Amino acid sequence: MSSASADGTLGPIEIMKRLPHRHPFLLIDRVLRYGNGEAVALKNVTINEAFFAGHFPGAPIFPGVLLGEAMAQTAAFVGEGIEGPAAFLVGIDLKIERPATPGDQLIIKASLIKRLGKLMRVSAVVEVDNDLIAKAELTVSAG
Repeated sequence: MSSASADGTLGPIEIMKRLPHRHPFLLIDRVLRYGNGEAVALKNVTINEAFFAGHFPGAPIFPGVLLGEAMAQTAAFVGEGIEGPAAFLVGIDLKIERPATPGDQLIIKASLIKRLGKLMRVSAVVEVDNDLIAKAELTVSAG
């Protein structure tokens, strides 16, 4: 964690050194920990995000496809020796348990299941206050 903050977490600048995503598509705000085939990230869901204007007026929910993308971005941190662009989403099997809404703080947990060359199979969950929001198995390509 060469450019981690004082508390050992990675903020947006450090995350952007490892992921190609930028605003508005960078969907993790902080990586709380990573290593040993696991990563935990944080996403603060705010009402200011542009997609809430149409998804859905009067009853805003965080789009499910973006939950999957946030999991994929977190999964990029499960690989060993991550120093550059880490991983790209190849496939996802996503199940949403309940919607995420403005004001939620998403905790995204990813664990390496198996690695085969540059491909990684990763299990991920999204929780709010220890309540399961979504779960997925992802295939990501490292590098």
